[in-house]
Amino acid sequence: MTTTAPSTPGVQLLEVSPEYAGQRIDNFLLARLKGVPKTLIYRILRKGEVRVNKGRIKPEYKLQAGDIVRVPPVRVPERDEPVPLAQGLLQRLEASIIYEDKALIVINKPAGIAVHGGSGLNYGVIEAFRQLRPDAKELELVHRLDRDTSGLLMIAKKRSMLRHLHAALRGDGVDKRYMALVRGNWATSIKQVRAALGKSNLRSGERMVEVDEEEGKESVTVFKVLRRFGDFATLIEAKPITGRTHQIRVHTLHAGHCIAGDTKYGDDAFSKEIRDLGGKRLFLHAYMLTVPLPDGGELKLQAPVDEMWAKTVERLSAPI
Repeated sequence: MTTTAPSTPGVQLLEVSPEYAGQRIDNFLLARLKGVPKTLIYRILRKGEVRVNKGRIKPEYKLQAGDIVRVPPVRVPERDEPVPLAQGLLQRLEASIIYEDKALIVINKPAGIAVHGGSGLNYGVIEAFRQLRPDAKELELVHRLDRDTSGLLMIAKKRSMLRHLHAALRGDGVDKRYMALVRGNWATSIKQVRAALGKSNLRSGERMVEVDEEEGKESVTVFKVLRRFGDFATLIEAKPITGRTHQIRVHTLHAGHCIAGDTKYGDDAFSKEIRDLGGKRLFLHAYMLTVPLPDGGELKLQAPVDEMWAKTVERLSAPI
């Protein structure tokens, strides 16, 4: 590939060398426009701003040796330059902090916010905190929560704290408790679900987790009933002993009681009834956390549910 002189300021004209013959134009651009969001690359292709030999092409066009590719001006972010985030989101996350010291931040993550960018998202909690705490050069997520799950999330400000907490998570030093609103009347006898979990991909490319006793990884969750709403729903506590992807969501389903608002593993009719009460979210919340500190102390935290959750439960318990 060689670059010829641009005809317009900011425009690149790229001549395709023989080794790139047969490559799709979208993949060719993705490899060369480092740092440019994939959505922007497909947008300029769709709008016809990328030309090959002065003509419009589709994203699946296969290049030929000698083709001249015209690339319009696109701003490539400087290496490590953060994507500017909306002030409202930054303020919301700043307000979500429930504990902070020189080595650790713990937030009550709102439902609907991803913990990190990727899969079409330019940002997540960690990218936001790197802007909120620019002097903390070693900020890293200690663990993860699903995008639609709310609750306690730890962010290490120092590598030493990250290593300490990872070691505690690998052992049994960290106690995490979740609340979940599930369909039906959860039997008191179901105190534990032990079911190996494996991952599979659907045709759409969506990742699903399912019980797979032959090839899955051992997974254990301990459960306790917190409150019953007749035969319609139960508020339960879930304590994951292992930390598999979607573990609580799949284990509750395996026990016959899916979580309200779960679009992957839930029951549409049940979720609609909860939505009709105002509950337009996944009803899974990491509400309690106990972690050992490096100095030998212990940090115990609780995070309240959001207003939508609280009002939905209030309506559930109201007499008809």
